[in-house]
Amino acid sequence: MILDAARLAFVNLFARETRSVFWKVLGLTLLALIGLWFMLRSLFMTFLFPWIAGFFPEVPDWAGWLSFVFVILAGIGLALGLALLLSPVTALIAGLFLDDVAEVVEKRDYPEDIPGTAMPLGPAIASSLKFLGVVIVGNIVALFLLFIPGVNLIAFFLVNGYLLGREFFEFAAMRFRSPEEARLFRAKHASTVFLGGLVIAAFLAVPFLNLLTPLFAAGMMIHLYKLISQRDLGFHRRAV
Repeated sequence: MILDAARLAFVNLFARETRSVFWKVLGLTLLALIGLWFMLRSLFMTFLFPWIAGFFPEVPDWAGWLSFVFVILAGIGLALGLALLLSPVTALIAGLFLDDVAEVVEKRDYPEDIPGTAMPLGPAIASSLKFLGVVIVGNIVALFLLFIPGVNLIAFFLVNGYLLGREFFEFAAMRFRSPEEARLFRAKHASTVFLGGLVIAAFLAVPFLNLLTPLFAAGMMIHLYKLISQRDLGFHRRAV
């Protein structure tokens, strides 16, 4: 079921109907990441670099190349820090276009079903910002765990698998159910949702391809919600 949902979502990435959403999400994500890169670099060079340089007040001229090497290493460190921010950035960008992706999937693959209802703009923005905070906290925890050998990669998948799975599945469910019922439905199928979140986390870990995470995750969770709903007909529902 999870693999079927992932396969259908991957196919939807390249469908003609999703091209406009594709370019919007890709462009905004790239702009956000570039902006974050310059912001982090500016903060580092303004505050942290002078503090570090203060420990080496007298560097011989022949050792000037060490500063150049340090700047390169600092750039690599900033890039790694930016990679940790990729998950919250994609979550925030996704909040702007999730309903567009969902409508394409529903019309294309479930034309006979009752279409879902998009969240009002206010609650949608509030939900995205609230989840953004949760993702940032989760990735801060994962950042500390990076210093524990053998745990860092596992931490990345577990944290992002849980958070992304929960966010995108509840989004899909809330198109057809009340927020409270959507959360109960997600909790009832928590293990399946978590496994689906691990697939999204794996997608997120692939360089360049991870920029499409919002499109892939939204589409996958719409499919997963539909498949679970078809098997769990006993759960109170408005539509599937």
